[in-house]
Amino acid sequence: MKEERVVHVASPKAKLYQEADQAIREKLKAYPKALSAYELLIQDPEAKAGWNMANYLTMRKLGYNDHGRVHALLTGAAGVAILGLLVEAGVRLDTVESGAGEVEDAFVVVLLSTMLHDLGNQVHRFGHEAFGVTLALPILNRVLERLYPDPEQRAMLRALILHGIYSHDLEPEPLTLEAGVTAVADGTDITKGRGRKAFQLGSIDIHSISALAVDEVRILKGERTPVEIQVLMNNSAGIFQVEETLTKKVLKGPLRPYVSVVAMTDGAGHDQRIVHRVRLHEAEPRFVLD
Repeated sequence: MKEERVVHVASPKAKLYQEADQAIREKLKAYPKALSAYELLIQDPEAKAGWNMANYLTMRKLGYNDHGRVHALLTGAAGVAILGLLVEAGVRLDTVESGAGEVEDAFVVVLLSTMLHDLGNQVHRFGHEAFGVTLALPILNRVLERLYPDPEQRAMLRALILHGIYSHDLEPEPLTLEAGVTAVADGTDITKGRGRKAFQLGSIDIHSISALAVDEVRILKGERTPVEIQVLMNNSAGIFQVEETLTKKVLKGPLRPYVSVVAMTDGAGHDQRIVHRVRLHEAEPRFVLD
């Protein structure tokens, strides 16, 4: 029987935040140093401001879906769930192979890189990966200094985290297993809970429509691979999100041998209608509800 690790549901943001927070805390009970890193991060004023401004620019100015604090927690929960299954399967981690630390330290790396991966959007979407590396540095220094007295180890772990942030969108491709986890965790946040706000703000395109077609993403222990990611859709339009956002990050990163992706509708054979009628905006090159 497959074991369910994390579920993303279409809920109000406050509930999503609470569910992700609980999932992270539950998983990190066995890794107190990683749990401390999480506590320090969510209380950091610079991180909170960065999430808020990244969300403002991406959603309000670009019409994208959520890229703020809720997205950070959801991807953080997915990241530690995926990493936990890989560890259970005995997959060797780059944190250990490089000499930077042990398994617990790998959870610190994945948690911090995943939750800070979109920080650079507060500057601009274009080049946000590189901006994210710069903006994450002072936050990482504050958090890691509280947990690691050895400056050499801090620098090594920080390098792994920054690599995950810089490569999470596959340009360039992630080279470490932990960076691959960050990329795939980012790709799991594709449910309608994330897409609805952009849809309400007027962004009607294949990205927002496809996001509304995804009800749940489940991260499970796989039968053929250590990790199976199941995507439950209410409309087959969701396959665009699965292919363009999630599957791409599995296939083009180091997690390819360890992760399988399954997308399915409810089995009744009836797709829910998402859009009834749209029209081309008179002044802008985009569709709006009619």
